[in-house]
Amino acid sequence: MDKANAQADQGVQLSGFLRCATDDEVAIVAEHLPRHIELTRAELGCLSFEVIQTEDPRVWSVEEWFTGSDAFRAHQARVIASEWGRATQGIERDYAIVGLE
Repeated sequence: MDKANAQADQGVQLSGFLRCATDDEVAIVAEHLPRHIELTRAELGCLSFEVIQTEDPRVWSVEEWFTGSDAFRAHQARVIASEWGRATQGIERDYAIVGLE
């Protein structure tokens, strides 16, 4: 099996960090994150979704796994239009995505 097909079989995986610049941004994430996690885990095609605060209180580790590109893109579209997306749009994201077609 070639690398592209192996990745397709694994779905789409996003990993990286959400990095807050200020304590106000930390408060925004803390306020909106529980609902964002709940909604994302309920999405069709979401296999796993973890956002965990690291030892640095301004940084969260983000790990997402979706069944494929369509599910991942639907998630991204929902996020942009969501309260989470609006509230956190200015917060730095440092992500790598594997398996997106």
